[in-house]
Amino acid sequence: MVFQLSTATHQFPSVQLALNEPNGLLAFGGDLSVARLIAAYEHGIFPWYAEHDPILWWSPNPRTIITPQSLHVSRSMRRLLRKNNVEVTLNHAFSDVIHACADVHEAAGRGVWIHPEMNSAYSQLHAHGRAHSVEVWQESKLVGGLYGVSVGDVFCAESMFHQVSNASKIALITFAQHFFAAGGQCIDVQMSNSHTETLGAHNVAREHYMRFLKPSSSAFCSEFWTVRSLKAPIKECISGICR
Repeated sequence: MVFQLSTATHQFPSVQLALNEPNGLLAFGGDLSVARLIAAYEHGIFPWYAEHDPILWWSPNPRTIITPQSLHVSRSMRRLLRKNNVEVTLNHAFSDVIHACADVHEAAGRGVWIHPEMNSAYSQLHAHGRAHSVEVWQESKLVGGLYGVSVGDVFCAESMFHQVSNASKIALITFAQHFFAAGGQCIDVQMSNSHTETLGAHNVAREHYMRFLKPSSSAFCSEFWTVRSLKAPIKECISGICR
């Protein structure tokens, strides 16, 4: 059974009621207001649907995550990071990153799910300090990045892009090092793919993932997301990151 959401409340049904096939489909309808999106992410749910289709809400099982213990930075990636021919920033160009992610997905024939309605919704989340971007710059040109949503000390990565080789990996690795060093506990990449698996992404039961979620009032939110440059790589590797 797929639940229809009420427009009068931001409540969601229990994620335990999500379908097994298609994996994680839980509900449809509602809206993409800031309040509803925050409620969704705090309960392990995210929207994903094609333009002109009803809003669909998902909570897949298993869930694919990266933790401080699982993040893998290969020797070749460490050498690339040490070359320091790019600059990595946090929250400098959210609009540019989400547009670039949309363009890359459309060009690759992966479907148009970062459509104007989604773009507007996540841009509003960004304005409210809950959606964030990581940018990779080369000679002052944006060549890679990612964006996602913060839930306490969890970061829910939504999409990434690259215009030069390895730029999206540089964005994720650099961000992850700083995020975990600051006390972040989990990066949620939702579903497994070969790109994130090389960086240490692995599947866990949805119930296990839900234990990571913390209230949005966590002090981590206000202390970490300052607009700034992220040095790549950080000098000291925390346990489990570099191997």
